[in-house]
Amino acid sequence: MGTTKIYIVFYSLHGHVEIMAREIQRGANTVQGVEATLWQVPETLSNSILNKVKANPKADDVPVILPEQLLEADGFLFGFPSRFGVMASQFKAFFDATHELWATQALAGKPAGFFWSTGFYGGGQELAAFTAITQLAHHGMLFVPLGYTFGSGMFEMGEVKGGSSYGAGTFAADGSRQPSELELQQAFYQGKYVSEITKKLKG
Repeated sequence: MGTTKIYIVFYSLHGHVEIMAREIQRGANTVQGVEATLWQVPETLSNSILNKVKANPKADDVPVILPEQLLEADGFLFGFPSRFGVMASQFKAFFDATHELWATQALAGKPAGFFWSTGFYGGGQELAAFTAITQLAHHGMLFVPLGYTFGSGMFEMGEVKGGSSYGAGTFAADGSRQPSELELQQAFYQGKYVSEITKKLKG
């Protein structure tokens, strides 16, 4: 059957999504026969704007992906911060650039999940993923939600926790909050879960 390739493709402005992506990669790589790699989508903001919003430096160990490179993967986890409840424009621009893959339905049948970061509860902990499903639908891709398979962590009410049945998530608040241990555990679990399903589908 060979190696099952999982591409974890993300956009991160202040580092929260990157932290989640690295934990997802760790979880994915625990599945025997799976090779999970990190990729960044291209930045669309100028350096002057990035400086004004105090953006984190881009991870120098994570390459920028081109749309055609999606063909190499068997499954995906796409991560992004939300903007007014939906995916950030940088990630939407990347999906918009996949029109040639859409024209040939080259990604049809490939599984994918989502993870995200929002500022607060109203920022899209469900909506960001729900609206992103349209991207998968047009490509004929298979959405892999977590459901409630994460177990008791899905019902935590004693602390602030991002994520939902759609996937793993975190809260950034004003940017100062970092992903909690429980949020990272869910991210790790999602990486493992989506990788196991991708491996089954490939087999």
